[in-house]
Amino acid sequence: MYGNVTYVPRSFYAHRKGMLQSHASLVAGHTGSIVHCNEIIEECFSIRTSERHLKKVIIVNEGASDAIAMLGIFRLVQYLSQDHLLGRKRTLNFIVDAGTGTTAIGLGLGALCLGLPWKVTAVMLADKIDAYREQESRLISDFKRQFHFTLDDHKLNEVDVGIVHWVDRCHERKFGNVLQGEIEACQQIAQQTGILVDPVYTLAAWEMATLLRSKNAEDDADVVMLHTGGTLGLFGLAQRWSWLLPLSETVILGKKGSKFSISALCCTIL
Repeated sequence: MYGNVTYVPRSFYAHRKGMLQSHASLVAGHTGSIVHCNEIIEECFSIRTSERHLKKVIIVNEGASDAIAMLGIFRLVQYLSQDHLLGRKRTLNFIVDAGTGTTAIGLGLGALCLGLPWKVTAVMLADKIDAYREQESRLISDFKRQFHFTLDDHKLNEVDVGIVHWVDRCHERKFGNVLQGEIEACQQIAQQTGILVDPVYTLAAWEMATLLRSKNAEDDADVVMLHTGGTLGLFGLAQRWSWLLPLSETVILGKKGSKFSISALCCTIL
């Protein structure tokens, strides 16, 4: 929990595409070439004989805000819909924290394509609703264009937007800010459940899932919080607020955490 975390200046981090392009150029060097992940599908990533000696550097956008990234979410949806897990018939309301919104949009598309009675509620963290709806429309359009050969006469062709229900965070703030009491809230959740959440991302989904479950106690839909990760951010938090995360308490959380299986993508049904 007390590793050496280097914080990237907000002014530099805000221009993520340029940041990734600059780093990829350093890795590729003078003899390498750079390709974006979505170009693999659109251009088939063909390698000419004269270019086989070149180093290939592939850029995957942060947040994976490319249509091709949603294939992984489709695989997750297919896995979760197995009969011994969530099944295909249960009415579910998935709650997910939204950075770029790609995970939420992928969940909605996957559920639609598989005909699942799942609703997706995304907690907006980094932008306003118009920007998320624009992102949703763009990703759906890109997905249909890139994979059109599998979508003939598919109901997805009739959808342009509206597969995700976008909501504000319970306690709004500028992205990245941590409010008073949220570190303690994360500690309490870990102590009571063994599930690690962070105050920037997954705590927002946890709070929304808890709120919806308490408001809609009579609703037929089960509320499912999709844990998207974010736990690496706890290392930086421990470095910034070491007085709130004493070493003795870190050890206790480690012992509790050993009883649970926490992965980058896990579900919590409330």
